[in-house]
Amino acid sequence: MRIAVEVSSRATCDRKHVGAVIVRDKSILATGYNGSIRGLPHCDEDGHMMEDGHCVRTIHAEANAVIQAARNGVRIDGATIYVTASPCWGCFKMIGNAGLLRIVFGEFYRDGRIFRFAERLGIELVGLGDAAARAQEAMLAEKAAQAEKAGLPK
Repeated sequence: MRIAVEVSSRATCDRKHVGAVIVRDKSILATGYNGSIRGLPHCDEDGHMMEDGHCVRTIHAEANAVIQAARNGVRIDGATIYVTASPCWGCFKMIGNAGLLRIVFGEFYRDGRIFRFAERLGIELVGLGDAAARAQEAMLAEKAAQAEKAGLPK
């Protein structure tokens, strides 16, 4: 995780610095940080592009790591991704389709759906430190929401 934290220092959106490292058999396969589309201005150059309270100018760290692997012809199926913050819903879906089997994150970041779907997909989610407790709370809240939606008693 220390390497993911170091990678996050390259992020170009000052709203949140996130780093990701994809690893298999103790070898680094790819890294990524949140930054703008290749060749376009970054938040620290042109300002934020805000939608619904979130900056959408950047590509997330997880996506950039998967893209780096693809651009370099590196197979990541079955690997682990270390991320300084848990993946958003969109990145989680991409991680699942990329064949990554384990997500280790340093802080929980806002979307409890990842727990329900990780279980169904056989993806291991590992929160480190305080993130583990916050992740557990989010998972329980997500399960309660699903039970309520299905009309099950609390």
